[in-house]
Amino acid sequence: MKILVCIKQVPGTSNVGVDPITGVLIRDGIESKLNPYDLYGLETAFRLKEELGGSVTTLSMGSLQSKEVLLESFYMGADAACLLSDRKFGGADVVATSYTLAQGAKKLGDFDLIICGKQTTDGDTAQVGPEMAEFLGIPHVTNVSKILIADERGLTLQMNMEESLEIQRVPYPCLITVDKDIYTPRLPSYKRKLAVSENPEITVLTLNDMYDTNEKNYGLNGSPTQVERIFPPESNVEKTSFEGNGKTLATALYGILSEQKFF
Repeated sequence: MKILVCIKQVPGTSNVGVDPITGVLIRDGIESKLNPYDLYGLETAFRLKEELGGSVTTLSMGSLQSKEVLLESFYMGADAACLLSDRKFGGADVVATSYTLAQGAKKLGDFDLIICGKQTTDGDTAQVGPEMAEFLGIPHVTNVSKILIADERGLTLQMNMEESLEIQRVPYPCLITVDKDIYTPRLPSYKRKLAVSENPEITVLTLNDMYDTNEKNYGLNGSPTQVERIFPPESNVEKTSFEGNGKTLATALYGILSEQKFF
């Protein structure tokens, strides 16, 4: 089985600046990490590989700094990795990001299964996986919380729909997005790190490598979503403390709620 896992490098801190003109996050010079939800996607891929055989390739889109998370995927068990990196990919919204990843997947070849984390911690849209599947023209299943059956023809999956659990059968090729806690992610292996070369080969693809080289379909040019305004939330550390018995505290709380016109 050929499995592709989409992973992303995200800010490792909430203290991230925003470009006032483009409305995109300023990622240069800040601490970064592998998107936590992608760890569950990686673990799912490794377990399917162990059960059914095959290979796991990881795919990421970003600056050359994103090679760090691809290296981490090697140390966890990935067999190959690819980075989509071009300035013309920058500033992409969900649609342009999904299209770029779909183009990258096509360039890498045919995959039986594509796995994405449910969402990223910097965007939280949970839309890239499904939109990528639409661009590729393959079926997809989201919010996967358990794999019930995995065989040579397809997967039987449990979907967490918040108020209900649904069971669905999907044939290959397909794309799934996995929820947290589907498995406990493994840690990068020091033995695995020693087993691979110091600099395992990471394929880097630019716009010129894609089947579609029209730059209007990528980055800011290919993003139909226009951000009107984006800003980091203001932090408020003001607090008021009261002391006394229950009656005193209740009277003080009632006064505040009345003043704020909750009553």
